Amino acid sequence: MSFAADYRTKLVHALETIEAPKVDEVVDLLRQARDEGRRVFICGNGGSASSANHFVCDMVKGASYQRDKRFKIMALSESIPTMTAYANDVGYEEVFVEQLKNFAEPGDVVMAISGSGNSPNVVKAIEYGNTIGCKTIGLTGFSGGKLAKAAQVNIHVADDHMGRCEDGHMIVLHMIGYCFMDEKL
Repeated sequence: MSFAADYRTKLVHALETIEAPKVDEVVDLLRQARDEGRRVFICGNGGSASSANHFVCDMVKGASYQRDKRFKIMALSESIPTMTAYANDVGYEEVFVEQLKNFAEPGDVVMAISGSGNSPNVVKAIEYGNTIGCKTIGLTGFSGGKLAKAAQVNIHVADDHMGRCEDGHMIVLHMIGYCFMDEKL
């Protein structure tokens, strides 16, 4: 079997581990946040940061344009100057939680993406969100790590390959985004 065929087979298996009811639960949480004018914050590192940024684009433009109800959503990974200032002066594990301390309020939503589930900065962001009364969501892979345990709702892609975990996370984010984008105006 070729590498591509093997990867595809394993990816399909990984996608089959995604629990659709949990995706629906996240859609409901985000719909509630949108309808109540709450903010949604999302974070991740590396490829997960790129997925977070992509999701924000989908929600700010695709799921909000020409609609009466709009998403107030931001990726904490977008502010490179802020992230590098905290990383340099305080520590990389603080780059997301310190931003949340400026913006997050009870009832807001904090989402974190981590293949391993053990990135200290995303785990800290979720833990902080929990302490102030935010709704928290994790997207994890591998064994789920600390993030799976800390998030109130965790969507898990059961695979030990970072590429397939990231593929699965992006598909989950598209499921969520297109649920809103495909609604009738």
